[in-house]
Amino acid sequence: MHMADALVSPAVAGVMYAASAAAAVVSVKKVREEEELTRKIPIMGVMGAFVFATQMINFTIPGTGSSGHLCGGMLLSALLGPYAGFLTMISVLLIQCLLFADGGLLALGCNIWNMAFYGCFIGTLVFWLPIMKKGFSRGKIILASILGCVITLQLGALSVSLETAISGISELPLSAFLGVMQPIHLAIGFVEGLITAAVLAFVYEARPELLYGNSETKKEGRFSLKSTAIILAVCAVLIGGGLSLAASEYPDGLEWSIEKITGSTELESERNVYESAESVQETTSLLPDYAFKDSESAAGTSFSGIVGGAVVAVIAAGVCFIIRKSSKKKTA
Repeated sequence: MHMADALVSPAVAGVMYAASAAAAVVSVKKVREEEELTRKIPIMGVMGAFVFATQMINFTIPGTGSSGHLCGGMLLSALLGPYAGFLTMISVLLIQCLLFADGGLLALGCNIWNMAFYGCFIGTLVFWLPIMKKGFSRGKIILASILGCVITLQLGALSVSLETAISGISELPLSAFLGVMQPIHLAIGFVEGLITAAVLAFVYEARPELLYGNSETKKEGRFSLKSTAIILAVCAVLIGGGLSLAASEYPDGLEWSIEKITGSTELESERNVYESAESVQETTSLLPDYAFKDSESAAGTSFSGIVGGAVVAVIAAGVCFIIRKSSKKKTA
C-alpha cells in the first residue's frame, strides 16, 4: 500500500507529514515513560527486521491478478505496545523509502499514517486490548489479529483513496477508486490477520509475557527470551534472504486498483517538487526496488532483504536506546 508521490499533492503531503510527526512526538514521550524500556530494545530491533522482511513477500490473492503483503503495524504493537510499535514501523517505512525507493518521499507522511498509525493505534487500542481484557488465549489472539488487521487495512485503503481524491492531481475518481481499493484490501487484510495470528501464537507459547498487556501471566514459556529473539531474528534472515525470492509478481493491491481504473500501474507527475523528491531518492536508494542497480540478479533481492533488515534493526533498537538514555538523564 506504499503510495507513490504522483498520487498526492504537496499540500496533502504536508498535512500528512505533520500528522505523522505529531503522532511520532507523542509516541516518543510515551515510550520514555515506560518502565520496561530496556527489555524492548532488542525486541524493537528484531521485530523491525522481521516486519521489513515479511513485507518483501507479496502473496497472491487468488482469482484477482493482485497481490498483498504484511503491513505489520498490528503485529508490532501487539508485542511492543502502540507507541514503540509506531516508532518501529516508522523505521521500516523510512528505510524502504530512502534505501529502496519503495514508496514516494513526498508521500512518506501518508504512508506512515496509512500503514503504521491505524495498525499500531486503532488495531491495538480498539481490538487487541479489549479482547484480551479478561485474559489471553490462542483463540482470542487469532480473533484480535484478524479483526484488527482487516479493519485497520480497510481504514488505510480508505485514507489512500481520500488523500488521492483531495489531492486532485491524478485521474482516479473517488467512487471508482474506493470500489476497487476496499474489496481487494479486505482480502489482503484477512491474510495479514492470519499471518499476524500465527506469529503472535508462537510468541504466546514461547514467551507469553512479551505480548502487550500480558506482563503478569503465570503461563510458562517454552523458550528463554534470548532464544525467542534469536528464533525471530533467524526467521527474518531466512524470509528476507530466501523466501523473498518467491514473492508474487502480481501488482500489489494499490497498484492493481490504479491499473483497473487507468490501465497502468504507474502515474506521472511533472512538477518541480516531484522531480526534487525523485532526485533525492535516486541519490539515497542504493538498492532500488530491492535489487542491485542495473542488474536483475536474484542475489540483489536476497542481499536487500538481509541488509535492509539489519539496517532497520539497528535504527529501531537505536531509537529505543536513545530514548532510554534521554529518559535516564531527565530523571537524574
